[in-house]
Amino acid sequence: MTGKPFKTLDDMGDVAGKRVLVREDLNVPMQDGAPSDDTRLRATLPTVTELADRGAVVLLLAHFGRPKGKRDPNLSLALLTRPYSALLGREVRFIDWDGAEDAVASLRPGDIAILENTRFFAGEEKNDPEVIERMAKLGDLYVNDAFSAAHRAHASTEGLAHRLPAFAGRQMEAELDALAKALGSPEHPVAAVVGGAKVSTKLDVLRHLVTKVDHLIIGGGMANTFLAARGVNVGKSLCEHDLTGTAEEIMAAADRANCTVHLPYDVVVATQFRPNPPTRTVNVHEVAADEMILDIGPAATEALGDVLKTCRTLVWNGPLGAFETVPFDTATVSLARTAAALTVSGGLVSVAGGGDTVAALNQAGVAGDFTFVSTAGGAFLEWMEGKELPGVAALAR
Repeated sequence: MTGKPFKTLDDMGDVAGKRVLVREDLNVPMQDGAPSDDTRLRATLPTVTELADRGAVVLLLAHFGRPKGKRDPNLSLALLTRPYSALLGREVRFIDWDGAEDAVASLRPGDIAILENTRFFAGEEKNDPEVIERMAKLGDLYVNDAFSAAHRAHASTEGLAHRLPAFAGRQMEAELDALAKALGSPEHPVAAVVGGAKVSTKLDVLRHLVTKVDHLIIGGGMANTFLAARGVNVGKSLCEHDLTGTAEEIMAAADRANCTVHLPYDVVVATQFRPNPPTRTVNVHEVAADEMILDIGPAATEALGDVLKTCRTLVWNGPLGAFETVPFDTATVSLARTAAALTVSGGLVSVAGGGDTVAALNQAGVAGDFTFVSTAGGAFLEWMEGKELPGVAALAR
């Protein structure tokens, strides 16, 4: 027993000869028939290797693209068998749903196979009992190792957990442990960095976080909406002017909860949004009518670094500026390096997630220095909103 709210591979006992259905995230980008980024594939290796070494028959379940319940040869997981086998360093079989029972019966302890795309079944995304039954027939035990798909109540992510004895894989376990440390029962003071283009996509995140954290650092295009709510003229910046009232409500809720909201007081502006245009660094009250705010300025960035030095926990989702375009990655890279240094020195537990965030941390060269970096997008965001994730709830003891 691990004393965790969910069972892990440590609770499985002897799995030799048992057929284990393992839900993984193999949904990788492809280029010329090969994965162009194998981050997600590599994340599956600890669970798959451990189960195979323990003598289980390992059957991987995953979706691939959006085939909408129809067979599509371009979205067949057969395309991944060879690259996955090369990464794993052992043979991986491919099993189609037609004739799957016979194919599974021919596997020996320690064998690994990828089953065809779960979304070729129209009922997968509807959590259809017939699809659950068809999958369950092939296995004795179920492992969910795909946190990134845990916000969906699908047959392979949620339904199977009620049909077979269910366990969290190593990646899922690491993710849930990290999230518990970050917002479940964190060490205070807690800071959250929330960036991105639009407030509208992160309203629920912001409303939830002000009740949980001591410092809310707002960056990206969404900071402009908050600045506008405070009476700042943001020129031609990306700004949701219709949401300034909502921004005011969030700031009032933060006040009531003793959460300090940090907005930039100096910013980097340009009249054109392109790489390396002429820029100015100005006080937020000096943005001209034809200028756009594209990054946080150096004084504000340094002040935010000082805030992090007082904190014990950090949750990060979204960049501070238009980081894909130089030089507007400066603040994000600088603050990420400060957070990484504080983490390495042992003062800070840092958890980051979301596609843009991972890209920004990689750009800063510090993804490996954060306590935990989640590759999940939607699931990470829903977790930050305080929502229950069906795939995780189904694993509860």
